[in-house]
Amino acid sequence: MMIGVSSYSYSRLVNSGAMKQIDVIAKAKEMGFDCIEFSTIAVPEGKTLPEFAAELKAEADRVGIPIMNYTIGADLLAGSNGDLDAEVERLKKEVDIAEILGAPGMRHDCSGGRFPADWKGAKTFDAALPKIAQGCRAVTEYAATKGIKTMMENHGFFSQEALRVERLVTAVNHENFGLLIDMGNFTCADDKPEESIGRLAPFAFHCHAKDFHIKSGMGPNPGRGWFQSRAGNYLRGAIIGHGNVPVAQCVRNLIQKGYDGVLSIEFEGMEDVLTGIAIGQENLRRFVAMAKA
Repeated sequence: MMIGVSSYSYSRLVNSGAMKQIDVIAKAKEMGFDCIEFSTIAVPEGKTLPEFAAELKAEADRVGIPIMNYTIGADLLAGSNGDLDAEVERLKKEVDIAEILGAPGMRHDCSGGRFPADWKGAKTFDAALPKIAQGCRAVTEYAATKGIKTMMENHGFFSQEALRVERLVTAVNHENFGLLIDMGNFTCADDKPEESIGRLAPFAFHCHAKDFHIKSGMGPNPGRGWFQSRAGNYLRGAIIGHGNVPVAQCVRNLIQKGYDGVLSIEFEGMEDVLTGIAIGQENLRRFVAMAKA
């Protein structure tokens, strides 16, 4: 199992100007990670996305760390003004970026539950599923010609809990399409992560290790840094092992189900970024060792 880190984990440093996005690569290598993934590339002024992707690939080769996944936004329901073909074509260009990066996988969103203005009928997941699945299948068929697997993540409320995610991957029904399982994100839809992973692990192409502090929605809003789950509970990003997500149990469930791919840290805590990532990696490696023992 490879222990990786998402570039998103460093986003506070990048957004503040303390670190350039390309510098994340060397920092991940310095911190001892086996690989890195890129989440939404911020293209410097004066460069194109393909040009900068080639620079990221060259830097990864220079420091000796592979880019194992490329993560981007998408909306196959309402994106590109509801034109599914246009959104699929846009995502095919993103597959080309994954190819430049040398990434074997690409995760794209499916839908945040926003319906196009001309939508007819019920505004439900069941009604949206055929269109979303059609788009996912078209993207993955193109990606398969380049040897790149595509996946959706349990992310964005609309397609986040295990049952909906399973129905979507089943509807796409293509061997090149699977899941990026984020163990923390299940709590945003008030699912139990350990149960959800037990259900979805067979579809996993890539995994995120993430932790949250969780407070009941019965209490008052804890204030800055917290957000609410679908059911109104309060969540705040945590260092892996410090929060309420049963990370060690999730890791054990993944391993017992035969998953041996990338387990990538996505840190969203309020703590010092580098300290939070470092402690998270220490804990995650320890949890993996315990599960394998």
